[in-house]
Amino acid sequence: MSTDVIMPQMGESIAEGTVTKWLKQIGDRVKRDEPLFEISTDKVDAEIPSPAEGVLLEILVKEGDTVPINTVVARIGAEGEAKTAGASRQEPAKDKAASPRPEPAREPAAPMAPPATPKPAAAPAKPQTPAAVPPRPAPAPAGAPAGGPVTREDEAALRRKTKSTPVVRKIAGEHGVDLTLIDGTGIGGRVTKRDILTYIEHQEGPVAAPGAGVLTPAPHPAPTAPGPKAGPTSEPPVTPGIVFPPGEREAREKMSIMRRKIAEHMIMSRRTSAHVQSWQECDMQSVFKRRDALKGEFERSGVKLTFTTFIAETVVHALQAFPKLNASVEGEDTIVYHKDVNLGIAVSLDWGLIVPVVKQAQQMNLLGLATSINDLAERARTKRLSVDEVQGGTFTITNPGIFGTLMGAPIINQPQVAILGVGVIKKRPVVIDDAIAIRPIMYLSISYDHRLVDGADAARFLAYVVNDLETPR
Repeated sequence: MSTDVIMPQMGESIAEGTVTKWLKQIGDRVKRDEPLFEISTDKVDAEIPSPAEGVLLEILVKEGDTVPINTVVARIGAEGEAKTAGASRQEPAKDKAASPRPEPAREPAAPMAPPATPKPAAAPAKPQTPAAVPPRPAPAPAGAPAGGPVTREDEAALRRKTKSTPVVRKIAGEHGVDLTLIDGTGIGGRVTKRDILTYIEHQEGPVAAPGAGVLTPAPHPAPTAPGPKAGPTSEPPVTPGIVFPPGEREAREKMSIMRRKIAEHMIMSRRTSAHVQSWQECDMQSVFKRRDALKGEFERSGVKLTFTTFIAETVVHALQAFPKLNASVEGEDTIVYHKDVNLGIAVSLDWGLIVPVVKQAQQMNLLGLATSINDLAERARTKRLSVDEVQGGTFTITNPGIFGTLMGAPIINQPQVAILGVGVIKKRPVVIDDAIAIRPIMYLSISYDHRLVDGADAARFLAYVVNDLETPR
């Protein structure tokens, strides 16, 4: 008996979801809890596991379609059911001669049997233009007979071997990389952007520092003297991940679901809040010393100790001292003060931005904060967050400094009333006790909602954060 696969409800406020990618195709075997398809909602992108083991019999919702929760999107059943479904789909083809408008042939769940009375003379041994050949044939999987037919099992193995995002496939195409040569570290063996950039780095030299967040430009050829205009084969290199059609100077693509949701949320935030920004600089020398003293202990516990953890710890203390910034505005004139500090930490993804939330951060010590931040960031990048983990934030920290940004003016994450921006830490000459010294300096910015937070409130909050970070421990 087949099992219905439904669009799950990813949180109480979620009414619909968009199928962004099917990770399995009709006829593929799936295991229970194996990733089956990807969805996108207005809160989070996620991989949805299979509810049962068996064969994927039907796909009822196409990629890119948005459907209400609890809609049946696919069916999973036994191998016999797959063959029955395939045979039933072939029934209309038997009456092709009597039918005034033959139904187009569809890919069956099992290989079609040959006609009962074939005509060898009319059937060429090697058709020149088979209708089923895809525009970009994939390489034969390891173990497939050279030059022989590729079975459905081989095709399924190849799909499993080359699971990847569109961005990864674009990068692979630009660099001529065979994805079957890369062992994916993502869910279900998926090849991630980090995997392919690491592979290219080892093959071609430095392209990016995986996981560091700071891009390193690939080496460019030395400029040559101008000469006659070259043909199309001498096009200059383009930005990785963007494919320009042949002969075109522009490329167009639809925004992803997540990109559209980010755009809508940011525009709504600008319209809702009266945005104001303030900045301060911070001497991070005390934090450097404290991190050096604790780093080994944290690493022995299997936890990476980052500067973001220290900033988060200080922000939690500051929000308890200045509860007006740990609040939200409800409707036109109601202020909601939050007892819990639910700290949002913005995480940059290959396909957008997401803000997982450390719940009740005021109850955590430094180790607890570091563990939670690392765990949420890792699961955000592998699409394993639940909707509850990206809801309920009361204050947000965003750190564009990891990409080398000096400072920024971030947009408030509604319905919160403030967001802290963290700049890059750079050594600079500063005056200390009438002497010039070299110190690691960081700029902090706070964007706040002037409907509730005055400039003096934001200034005192920033001063508290800076003083706490600069105080030796």
